[in-house]
Amino acid sequence: MKFATYVHGGDVSCGVVDDGRVHPLNESMQSLLSGGLPRALDIGAAARERPSIELTAVTLSAPLQPSTMRDFVAFEEHVEGVRRSVDGVQGVAEAWYEAPRFYFTNPYTVSGHGAVIAPPAACRALDFELEVAAVIGKSGSNVEMDEASSHIFGYTILNDWSARDLQRREMQVGLGPAKGKDFANTLGPWIVTADEIHTRRDADGFLQITCTVDVNGRRIGQDSLANMGWTFDALVAYASRDSWVHPGDVLGSGTVGNGGCLAELWGRHGQQSPPPLQDGDVVTMTVEGIGTLINTVGRSRATAEIPAARVIDHAGVRQEHVGV
Repeated sequence: MKFATYVHGGDVSCGVVDDGRVHPLNESMQSLLSGGLPRALDIGAAARERPSIELTAVTLSAPLQPSTMRDFVAFEEHVEGVRRSVDGVQGVAEAWYEAPRFYFTNPYTVSGHGAVIAPPAACRALDFELEVAAVIGKSGSNVEMDEASSHIFGYTILNDWSARDLQRREMQVGLGPAKGKDFANTLGPWIVTADEIHTRRDADGFLQITCTVDVNGRRIGQDSLANMGWTFDALVAYASRDSWVHPGDVLGSGTVGNGGCLAELWGRHGQQSPPPLQDGDVVTMTVEGIGTLINTVGRSRATAEIPAARVIDHAGVRQEHVGV
């Protein structure tokens, strides 16, 4: 079942998407998630019996406003290529193999299908990142692997937009990405419930699902979720270790390999080919069993200048640095 958030007649609503139509629901996406998947399926089934709206007559929004967003790096091929591009280092760090690493990204800059994405004003190397995200529908702490799948409500497509030049510079401080990442995340076009997606699992729990990304109609990357280093169950279990997952949390798979982002290809080619995204470029991501997420790159917004740090040497003399 597909659950979407949409705008129609100026009102934001939640509904079930079925056969090119939207069947409205009388509750929000967050209440649907909090009630759990079995209840949501019952509500959705009942809604299908009521009047509906043509999908073309509504504007899709991000399917949910996440409570938190953990973004993993679960594809070895992606890690290898991007590490070479961003850090100039060959291979994959040994620590990557030990556990599914993640960082927290920004839930306040989430957009949906059709949104125009404004890159940071200082960005000259804008990149997309093709991911699939699990949406949590049941709370849990220290979740066991054999129970993890029951905490997943469904799945959606995630584009983790990246300003690679900003990211490269700020990560020299020894922390994770900041302004190179948190200006935009796109989710959509809807959430497909776990009962549908999990029919595509293999014997080891990996999803046999193909993901593709095109820029201006040109195929840039294609990979399968079967190439993840860990299953989504493992991501749920690890995210909840010594912590919690709650309904509305989003767990990104990390960027797929084989051209799931430009930076991976830059690392392999030794140059920025294909070129960074520009104003007007259209990025189209398609994931089997979920759908297609389309966004257009827009123009940057003007931002206030931030001064460089005040640094004083031992003689009390101010050192000059350039701000951003």
